[in-house]
Parts: sequence; structure tokens; C-alpha cells
Amino acid sequence: MHLNVETLALINGGQALVLALMLWFGTRDGSNLAVKGLRLRATALLLEAGADFVLAFDFKLSPLAVLLVGNTLNLSAQALTIVALRMVLDRNLRWREALVLGVAAWLGVTYFSIVHPDYLMRVLWGSCILTCNALLNITALWGGCRKRDTRAQCLLLWTYVLAIALMVWRNVSLWMLSAPPQGIGVPSTVNTIYVLLLGLQPLLASVGFLLLYNEILQRDLHDLARIDPLTGVINRLGLLEASEVLLARARARRESIGVLLIDADHFKSINDRFGHDDGDRVLLELVANIRRMLRTSDLVGRVGGEEFLVLSPSVKEADLLALAERIRIAVERTQFHIAGQSYALTVSIGAAIATADEPDMMGARRRADAALYDAKRAGRNCVKISAA
Repeated sequence: MHLNVETLALINGGQALVLALMLWFGTRDGSNLAVKGLRLRATALLLEAGADFVLAFDFKLSPLAVLLVGNTLNLSAQALTIVALRMVLDRNLRWREALVLGVAAWLGVTYFSIVHPDYLMRVLWGSCILTCNALLNITALWGGCRKRDTRAQCLLLWTYVLAIALMVWRNVSLWMLSAPPQGIGVPSTVNTIYVLLLGLQPLLASVGFLLLYNEILQRDLHDLARIDPLTGVINRLGLLEASEVLLARARARRESIGVLLIDADHFKSINDRFGHDDGDRVLLELVANIRRMLRTSDLVGRVGGEEFLVLSPSVKEADLLALAERIRIAVERTQFHIAGQSYALTVSIGAAIATADEPDMMGARRRADAALYDAKRAGRNCVKISAA
């Protein structure tokens, strides 16, 4: 078997076909947006494989059929890949730009093939469009290399950068030849190297897609371990990690951190009277009330049951008490609707200040808990701050 363009195209087509099957059958949950993106990428690979097979068997087809069918398949694959990548990354899909580029490429290539035959201009036009496609993918991936948990984005970004470099090299090489080949299937060093290197792109891109999907799954698992599934705020583990970060920042700035422990008064009676489903809806509305009172730098997490913890960096005692009062009043004034009835809810709040020289946040948490107990003993629906 000679290493010519047809042979390389046959190998590339087989590789793209295998990769498409791996991406399609290697994913199960079709309702997930990232999985939909992978399957769309698999569809694009099938189209790329079709284009490769058309080139591999060009001796059995007319030159016009090879040109039109092959380019239609390739350009459609490029458009689908743009959308697929953005699906996986959960970005704006850019369907319109992908479609416009695909149509412009097809019209330009057809013009320089039939109306005004000029192979070099045809290659230049197609390369410009493919470069625009690659740039759209690069803009979706930009910034991923700077984050430790997005190495796959870096791999994909460099794949498309190298694809642009390959386009530039091909055009420069063709224009420098005294007698350039007049078709991709014509035996020449430039065509052979181009098809060989072009066949690596689907492999690198598919590996990048799979790695990117794996990173997304890892991040989802990380978040699931730290997010309360009912209220959507961070849980005990998330609060522990956030406390360490905030305390380290407070030490560096020599600032204090405000701690509020918030407990819904007589919440057990709501569950007993209306059931846990309605009780859960009350908790969701309670969290919404708390969040509305917080700054962007403040954090709220669920300690357990109907108890929530607020961490407020860079605050003085007076500021912390004012925040606690705003939360208490907001909850008191809210009419909670349960089973078609209006229900008033109040909260008791214990406050404490964590100083920058404390070894951890546990001491402040204990002081806030003691202050919360004082608020309960004082009749509930009030704010108490730790004296120590």
C-alpha cells in the first residue's frame, strides 16, 4: 500500500469513524447538555469520515462530485463541532455564525471551482473560513489554560491553534511552488503532508473532548459533595473549606470575620402540621430571604435541619449586628404560604466575631452557638452576640 493521499484519507476516515462510535456509545445520559455536545461531536466525526472516504475513492467519482460532496460533509462537520464544543462548555452555541461560515465557505469553494476555476484561490478561501471556525473554538476555550482543573481546554485550544498553523503552511507552500497541484488528490509532497497532519486533528480534538467531559464530571462531583441538595447553599464541608479560605485572607489583611448562626423558631411545628414537603418549601423561602440581605462577599451555608451559618468577612461588631437585624426583620415581615395559608416565621440569631489571630473558625462557631442559645432563652425572634 503506497502512502498517497487516497491511502491517508482512507486511514483518516477509519480513524474518524472509530472515534465517532467511541464518543457516541461511551456516553449514556443523553439528557445532559455535555453528553449532547459529545454526541454532536460524534455526528461531526461521522461527516468527517464520509468526506475522507469520498477522497479515498475519488478515482470512482467525478472530480465535481468529490469536490462538492466532500466539502459539504467537511464544512457541515466544522459547523457542528463549533456548536458541540460550546454545548460541552455550556457557552452560547453560536449556531448562526457557524451556519453563515459554512454557507460562505461552500459558495466560495463552488465559485472558484465551477464559475471561475482557480485552485489556489479555492484553497485560500476555504482556509480562511476554516481559520474563522478555529478562532470561534479558541474564543470558547480562551482562559482555560490558566486554571488547574481545565487542562483539557488547553489541549483543545492548542489543537485549533495548530490547525490554523497548518492552514497557513499549506497556503504558503502552494503559492511558493512554480507548478502547484490542482487538486487535493494530485500526488505531491504538500498534499501528502497536509492530509497526514489533518488526520491528527480529529484524534486530538476527540481526546480533548473526552478529557473536557471528564473534568466537567469531576467538578460536578466536587460541587455535589459541597452543596446542600435542597436549598442550593453550601453544606458543612463547603462551609469548612470556605472558612479556611476566608480566615487565611483575614490573616493576610488583619481583618475580622463575622459569624451568624440562624435558626428558624418552632420549625418542628411546621413539619408536624403541614408535612416535610411544605417544610422544605419554607426553608427555600427562608434561604432566599437571607441571601437578599447579604453582600456578594458574604457566604451562607446550611449547618443542618433549619439551621444556617453566615460568614461575613471584613466587618465590625456593629456591622454584624446590623446585618443580623436586617435578616431577622426580613424573615419576620415575610408571609410564608403553606398549603394555601399564610404563615409567619421568625428566626433567632447568634453572632460572633472571629479575629485574624484565631487558629480556626471553630471558636467563633462555638461562641455564635452559645449566643444563639441565649437568643432562644430570651424568647426567640431576636439577635444575641457573644460577649467573648
